[in-house]
Amino acid sequence: MTTEAETLARTVLSVENLSAWYAESKVLHGISFDVREGELLTLIGRNGAGKTTTLRSIMGIVKKRTGSITFNGDQLIGRRIYEIARKGIGYCPEERAIFSSLSVKENLTLPPVLQSGGMGDEELLEAFPNLRSRASSQGTKLSGGEQQMLAIARILRTGSRFLLLDEPSEGLAPVVVKEIGELILRLKARGFTIILVEQNLRFAKRVADRHVVVENGKVVDILSAAQLDSDMERVQSYLGV
Repeated sequence: MTTEAETLARTVLSVENLSAWYAESKVLHGISFDVREGELLTLIGRNGAGKTTTLRSIMGIVKKRTGSITFNGDQLIGRRIYEIARKGIGYCPEERAIFSSLSVKENLTLPPVLQSGGMGDEELLEAFPNLRSRASSQGTKLSGGEQQMLAIARILRTGSRFLLLDEPSEGLAPVVVKEIGELILRLKARGFTIILVEQNLRFAKRVADRHVVVENGKVVDILSAAQLDSDMERVQSYLGV
């Protein structure tokens, strides 16, 4: 059941009938969903379902796409990546994209500030104390969890308030996954809007308001957090677990 708060929340992003291709291979087949302001929405599904391609399509990384993606009323189809970033959308890829030739501090401060209201360098170092102590270290010498925190901190510095996070818990130890989950919940509490691609269903359940189930490049279900809890057998049938 939709709550009153959900009803009143403004739609920030609307994806309608989105199809996308890599060369001649069609990966998305008419995906549709929306995201409300301040919401944390997950895309869940098997490997290869099209979740990452959906994020890459929103960000403009996938060039060949049809349908509609509107962000605060502006059409993103046809926009270049830098134009989309300047609208306040930040993308944290699964591979984290940490530059091995740069220090932690250089990696953190490399992206330009694109929107006002972002987190300043000192605030970020307070939020990510491990990055302060490792500031002069080579970026790829960090642990997996520290690299993930650096990748998230880097997009927070740009001022983006709408975050696309691709598999932030992938390959991390359980204690680090817990820390990443707490970080994401703190960002949500501060009013960030987040789309999270996640294979770890337990992690997704802990942080999300709604879950969009993607299968073979299509949305096959949209579940509230309560629905996910009450019908795990249905969800597990989608994930094949």
